[in-house]
Amino acid sequence: MTEYRTEKDSLGEMKVPADALYGAQTQRAVENFPVSGEPMPAEFIHALGLVKVAAARVNAALGLLDAKVAAAIEQAAREVAEGKWDSQFPIDVFQTGSGTSSNMNANEVVAHRASEILGARVHPNDQVNLGQSSNDVIPAVLHLSAVLEIERKLLPALEHLHGVLAGKARAWDHIIKTGRTHLMDATPIRLGQEFSGYASQVEHAIARVQAVLPDLRELAIGGTAVGTGLNTHPEFGRRMAAELSKLTGTTLVEARDHFEAQGAQDGAAWASGALNSVAASLMKIANDVRLMNSGPRCGLGEITLPAIQPGSSIMPGKVNPVICEAVIMAGAQVMGNHVAITVGAQWGQLDLNTMLPMIARNLLESVQLLASVARVFADKALAGAVANEETCRGYVEISPSMATALNPLIGYDKAAEIAKRSFKERRPVRELAREMTKLSPEQIDHALDPRRQTEPGLDTGGGAGG
Repeated sequence: MTEYRTEKDSLGEMKVPADALYGAQTQRAVENFPVSGEPMPAEFIHALGLVKVAAARVNAALGLLDAKVAAAIEQAAREVAEGKWDSQFPIDVFQTGSGTSSNMNANEVVAHRASEILGARVHPNDQVNLGQSSNDVIPAVLHLSAVLEIERKLLPALEHLHGVLAGKARAWDHIIKTGRTHLMDATPIRLGQEFSGYASQVEHAIARVQAVLPDLRELAIGGTAVGTGLNTHPEFGRRMAAELSKLTGTTLVEARDHFEAQGAQDGAAWASGALNSVAASLMKIANDVRLMNSGPRCGLGEITLPAIQPGSSIMPGKVNPVICEAVIMAGAQVMGNHVAITVGAQWGQLDLNTMLPMIARNLLESVQLLASVARVFADKALAGAVANEETCRGYVEISPSMATALNPLIGYDKAAEIAKRSFKERRPVRELAREMTKLSPEQIDHALDPRRQTEPGLDTGGGAGG
């Protein structure tokens, strides 16, 4: 049976598990919010620990906190930041909208542990939370954790994916295949050109994510309850940003306007929008790769993805594009998260946003999902993909859309007649052009050279159309 101890807060006594580092306010929140069973993300808790480390240092430097107490708080908070006490943060994501419960959870854990280190009582509010309010701490942690996860995980993962795609674009530049618009045969394209498009999508995705970082680098800390900075030192916010920059090795600044930083979450909504765009890009690429891999005999079969697991419990030998499907599902979840974050950003009513824990949870999950799935996609699907050059070349020759290149020489109507017969009789356009036109073999071969058709600027007449 669980043993309990009695703790007190401003509402009275509470029974708390005897071995818990947290106190009465955390226990109340555990009992009040049995909603999802999902605690705040570990990355958020670790960033919260960093804020408490920085606060102890800044308050000591300002002469507001005894040096020995500050050192004990810093040691305890650093343990939180390092993940040592993750199990001591059990409060559900769906809690008080300000995240006050999570802030007090941190204050209580750090105070309890600092008391053990110091050998004297450390107060969670008066000392650990000195100069702070949940209303500026939680939005600051939201921004801080998002910046760290984007810089340390997402951007490196996207750079890695870009490198793999760019490598395939170079390696497959010589492979001619039929293009497809509306999923129907179109004029020739090089496989490398398609993959250069995918690489460019990821390059643009990286730029979009980087573009949101300046807003996320602004920290609400120093605004306390409503943005006025009541009960904190006027230099606290600036010093906190500087201290956190030192602790994390990245650039962080005090919010330009604390009222915006606490009353709104526009920066988080914009960041989520960039992640939503990244998800859309990855889903497009994954589905294209999935289509090109379809078969192996009755699909497109233009590329072959690595066989990493059996694809069916009933069909022997079947192998599915499972990594592509994981990418698509992760993207769908990111899009769902974005909808929730968008709604959450609307709930910045008057001087505080009351959807902070949910916004933080969804934003961090989106970053994590995209970072993880980008690496998995690159390493387990794309890196080992093989181009089926003969299949690609074969499709080009039998595609009726090859007749498009004849437009400048014989006109659209005659070319359309050739294309229709090519499809109906399953005969190459090249062969029919020799029967149905007065063009010389040299003219036909020149016009229908697939490589020539994929080189921009070489053809000056006619248009491919849709």
